[in-house]
Amino acid sequence: MQILRTISFAIILLLPFNAYSDEAKNWLKTEIDKIIYAYQNNDLPNENRFLMIEQTINNNFAGSGIAKFVAGKSWNGASKDTKLEYIKLFKRHLALNIASMMQGYSNQNYELKNSDYDEKNNVSMIDMEIYSDTGSILVTWRVKKSKNRYFVIDLLVADISLVVTKRSEFNSMLKTVDYNLEKFNAKLIAQNDLSYSKIIN
Repeated sequence: MQILRTISFAIILLLPFNAYSDEAKNWLKTEIDKIIYAYQNNDLPNENRFLMIEQTINNNFAGSGIAKFVAGKSWNGASKDTKLEYIKLFKRHLALNIASMMQGYSNQNYELKNSDYDEKNNVSMIDMEIYSDTGSILVTWRVKKSKNRYFVIDLLVADISLVVTKRSEFNSMLKTVDYNLEKFNAKLIAQNDLSYSKIIN
């Protein structure tokens, strides 16, 4: 009888966390489908398609927090205006990266699978498997709720963190300008413009 009570108590404790994970999973599916819809609509010009992706990324990624983390030690020495410009440029950079990855999309199927709630960090970990003719790839989304809405704080492809990868990539570029964020912004503008021209043409 004691064992049954213990099991029942454990289930009651876990129910709220399962609910968080399921809610986050449903939210994520809606947002992913918006991006996929843009690539399924052949009548949509490339520029409009990218703008849909950019809007979805800006609305749903914790862009400011990720941007600050990726900037590393260059963040503290920058002015407020420089930081605001950098955040805007970083968000576009992120959208361009995802749009570039989506260019190879050809109606692959995907399935949101396991979803776990990390109680310590208040983060939902949601596995997504993407299927193609040659196999499948696993992507894990890290989703956090803030102010009654969800945000993507990271995604892992084959266990490699996008945020950590971006920090390493940006650190190499920041070295070339002595970690001066204002000078780095000029580099990021040029890089974004080049990526944008490749996507819309």
